[in-house]
Amino acid sequence: MTESEESNHLFKYIGLRSATGLVVASMIGAGIFTSTGFQAADLGHPGIIYGLWLIGGLLAWCGALCFAELGAAMPEAGGEYIYIRETYGQLWAFVGAVLSLTAGFSAPIAAVLKSMAVYLGNFVPILQENPDLFLGLSTHNAFAIAVTWIMVGIHTSGVRGGMGFNNVVTFVKIVGIILVILFAFLFGKGDWNQVTAVSPVYETLSWADISAYSATSLVFVSFCYLGWNGSAYVASELKDPQTVLPRSLLLGTGLVTVLYLGLNVVFFYASGAENLAGELEVGTIAGQALFGNAGGNWIIALVILCMVGSASSMTITGGRIYYAFGEDFPPLKVFAKVSAKTGAPWPALVLQGVVTTLFVVSGRVDQIIQYCGFSLTLYASVAVGSVIILRIKRPDMPRPFKTWGYPFTPIFFLAVSLWTIVWAIKGRPVESLSAFATVVAAGGLFYVLKQKSDA
Repeated sequence: MTESEESNHLFKYIGLRSATGLVVASMIGAGIFTSTGFQAADLGHPGIIYGLWLIGGLLAWCGALCFAELGAAMPEAGGEYIYIRETYGQLWAFVGAVLSLTAGFSAPIAAVLKSMAVYLGNFVPILQENPDLFLGLSTHNAFAIAVTWIMVGIHTSGVRGGMGFNNVVTFVKIVGIILVILFAFLFGKGDWNQVTAVSPVYETLSWADISAYSATSLVFVSFCYLGWNGSAYVASELKDPQTVLPRSLLLGTGLVTVLYLGLNVVFFYASGAENLAGELEVGTIAGQALFGNAGGNWIIALVILCMVGSASSMTITGGRIYYAFGEDFPPLKVFAKVSAKTGAPWPALVLQGVVTTLFVVSGRVDQIIQYCGFSLTLYASVAVGSVIILRIKRPDMPRPFKTWGYPFTPIFFLAVSLWTIVWAIKGRPVESLSAFATVVAAGGLFYVLKQKSDA
């Protein structure tokens, strides 16, 4: 691509519908159809699990309120990278950008696509068998890598086409989920007693166990709410960011919270805590229990569509962060390039595709989810803290939208996040400490790049 075909400016294409769809599509993916089984195995109590999903929704809502204030005040591409840079300086912004590249987008895309391969195994025999193809690369991993690059191709071909694709997928999956919830209770072969029935594993737990498992489970839940800040990353591409950004964040997060709670009730209504414990394919199990094989296949198809939408939206939003740090660091300026023809930050999207490929081959879905959930809880907490700090440091900053319930909204978010982080370290030390290792490595890379920039 020649210089005349490149620019450093993103196009203002995105309105409220597309921005809200981006939030919804970012959030609803593999997690909601896989995480409940892990929670049922650890806790065995539907009431606690519903509570965790509600807390997750409240956290996402509080985060969305805080980001609405920050994004309306600083409507630039990059989301929390911009907020952290303005609050804490370039070092922490860069560290956050690396966390976004790894835990924020590449790893979740990998988890979504690996889970999609499992669900597609219900229709494609070779994916069900999952044989190794070459050099130890499994069929599931090969599929996930292929779809990663298909998504990169779609979203480097043009912003309008990519957003159109994302809008259609999002609309269909929202309608599909609503129909699943309605049909489950109207026509499904479920049992209302299972909605609240406690499995035997709960009786063996101490209060310390319940606290530890609840915190660990909340990390999984937080992963499922990943994307509540989706439209903040494309703020500079919104037609009216001061209005569209807050509305899209709050509408999208509220809608997804309601859908998540409804789906969890459906899962337990269908199969109960004991039958779901430890299962990855919760959607498949619930669908088959409710509607038999034919109805189960319909739900599996919906799950796959949700995963497509999630991978698509995360591919869009992630690239905007690397675009932003490419503008700030001369050695990385290649990532700030934008196609003048399509409006896509194509080098940033290619970078994300490479890192996603590495995550696909690096671990199991539950390990990737835990690493992502911990890292993003830490990162989002730092960003949400910007609301408080900037209110003190820069009281005269124009704020077209102010966080409702301030200061209790950010304080609640930070308090619950801290509790989750502490227990996550105790419950999953390897994955949690991997996040800290990423922070340290990112800090070292920052100083190397800074020296090159100053040279």
